[in-house]
Amino acid sequence: MDFEKPIKDLIDEIEKLRHAQENKKINYADKIAELENLIVERRREVTQNLSSWQKVQLSRHPDRPYTLKYIEKMTTNFVELYGDRNVRDDKAMVGGFALLEGQTVMFIGQQKGINTKTRQLRNFGMANPEGYRKALRLMKLAEKFNKPIVTLIDTPGAYPGLEAEERGQGEAIARNIYEMIRLKVPVICVIIGEGASGGALGIGVGDRVYMMENTWYTVISPESCSSILWRSWDKKEVAAEQLKLTAEHMKSFGLVDDIIPEPAGGAHWDYDEAAQILKQHLVKVLAELKDVPVEERINSRIEKFGKMGFWEEGGNNEQTKEEQMNEEVKVQTGE
Repeated sequence: MDFEKPIKDLIDEIEKLRHAQENKKINYADKIAELENLIVERRREVTQNLSSWQKVQLSRHPDRPYTLKYIEKMTTNFVELYGDRNVRDDKAMVGGFALLEGQTVMFIGQQKGINTKTRQLRNFGMANPEGYRKALRLMKLAEKFNKPIVTLIDTPGAYPGLEAEERGQGEAIARNIYEMIRLKVPVICVIIGEGASGGALGIGVGDRVYMMENTWYTVISPESCSSILWRSWDKKEVAAEQLKLTAEHMKSFGLVDDIIPEPAGGAHWDYDEAAQILKQHLVKVLAELKDVPVEERINSRIEKFGKMGFWEEGGNNEQTKEEQMNEEVKVQTGE
């Protein structure tokens, strides 16, 4: 990333010193240690005043940990489950049971690829309808065995292809939202990267919804918003600001419950630390939700999502139509 260039320069300088140390047999250990400390400081400074667009870029960092990496670092005995029992197994959506601090938890999330081949295999984290139906099947399985659910959201959106629409993309996402709000087990949702549109909402309804520090969550990507409003992607930075999509914005709107911090500079700098921070948060919240009665938990979930958003109630509809008609007559007659 452009804003990470000062860090890259320091890393390059360290590599040169290590190379010189090996070839010339000169001890640069003190200088290298000094530069390493400076890198940590620069990492912290870089993420302090990022713009909305820069946070979008950071959430898409190619080295950022994805769902399977978090599961690997946080849990043990992960057993991945496959297929929607209807069409096929969607590689963009992954899930299965795992042990989190000795407790069995169902983990579900979107998975992006780590190289060109796996990105194509995973469809860049954009799930088809069978991916959402697979996720719902796993949620119902967790409910059957009374196990809590954790969803890890990281998608630029649900797959918008013709074949996805033919197989009921909208219905699959709507069904998930409807079913998730009534699940009898605790549900925690965490946005670990991109959280775009219905693709995120399809596994994004829970008792608690959190965002990692350098992530975004909104109805449309900045690029798509820019192309609709300005017929060009050139205004994506402006669109990112106007969409108010960062974790800080979402928390201020009451759309997420809290922000989970990341290692200095972002989660891509330290997978282990990022996973441990998330793990500690999940363990704490699961313990809190465990003691809440089922009916109370479901009612709280319904109330939580039911009161989201802002609206104004209008007056009498017939009166409003009549007033509009009178205005149109005045315009036509020149009054």
